[in-house]
Amino acid sequence: MRTKKAFRTGLLLTLVCGVAPPALASGPADTSKQGDSVHVQPFDLPQSVYLSEETRSVLRRHHALWAAAFNDSCGSLQGANLARLAQIRECQAAAFYASEIYRQVRDRYPVSITSQRIGGVYSEIFTPSQGISRQNQKRVLINLHGGGFLEGSRTVSHLESIPIAGVAHIKVVSVDYRQAPEARFPAASEDVVAVYRELLKTYQPKNIGIYGCSAGGLLTAQTIAWLQKENLPLPGAVGMFCMGATYTGRGDSSFIARAIEGAPADEFAKYLAYFEGTKPDDPLAYPVVSQKVLQVFPPSLLVTGTRDHAMSAVVYTHSRLSQLGVETELHVFEGLGHAFFYDPALPESREVYALVSKFFDAHLGSQ
Repeated sequence: MRTKKAFRTGLLLTLVCGVAPPALASGPADTSKQGDSVHVQPFDLPQSVYLSEETRSVLRRHHALWAAAFNDSCGSLQGANLARLAQIRECQAAAFYASEIYRQVRDRYPVSITSQRIGGVYSEIFTPSQGISRQNQKRVLINLHGGGFLEGSRTVSHLESIPIAGVAHIKVVSVDYRQAPEARFPAASEDVVAVYRELLKTYQPKNIGIYGCSAGGLLTAQTIAWLQKENLPLPGAVGMFCMGATYTGRGDSSFIARAIEGAPADEFAKYLAYFEGTKPDDPLAYPVVSQKVLQVFPPSLLVTGTRDHAMSAVVYTHSRLSQLGVETELHVFEGLGHAFFYDPALPESREVYALVSKFFDAHLGSQ
């Protein structure tokens, strides 16, 4: 997500619908050499007129704060050996914990954080300082963090877990699942199910909720598929945020977001390392391909933004679930990008925390 008032774009936006919105193109679309694709001329993309002044004010500072929290100077995880991987992750964590975004979320939502191996998997437990509410005493949420199946454990996981624990007054267990480059699919699914099995010894399945953003959103869907494979009872409800039951890189929003971000065409391909060797029709990896898997999903909450590269994946997942009769809610936030609610200063972020709390309260069991 960028915070400049306008974005200079000059990439080829491939719009599957075959029509370029007149307000966005500076000239007529030329389809003579592009087949079903539309070549969109460079244009200036202003902030959405529907954003509040408070949101605009936050976004003016957002990019600098984001860059400080997620320090690119730490190096790339791609191709690093094990020793170097540890150094990079330590560097990233140090920058993250010192960042203003992290300070804001800790100040706004006081929680205690403890660690524990659950089912043999390292996990962090977030408990609201004000205590777990009476109706949530027998409930628990499992958070599956984002990070492209490359990173995000013990950093991004805090941005997803702390506000929800604080607002919902519920215990949140964040799973430090295995990722690339050390691991490959289905390592993360196996880890999540190991934690879930252990929690079933304490909680009824209807009282367990699972949610995650980005890679964690897809992993949430994968977990439901994996639980079916293992003949385990499904949780009471799930939340897929910033991603659906399929991977980004497909659909309009992936191309459009690349242009907004000025990212190269293969920008998101690096996140596919975890899925190396996985077949595109494997429902355990991409549950959206299977009607049998999708039709038994528990109530599902989906959240995205109009400038999220994964918006198409989220919207398509919602459509498929709805067609199959699954109870599902879709919330699309205007003018905001991928994982926007990681910044607690945005009023829309606080709206997301509230709707997540309300959704799980409505759909999890109480006994």
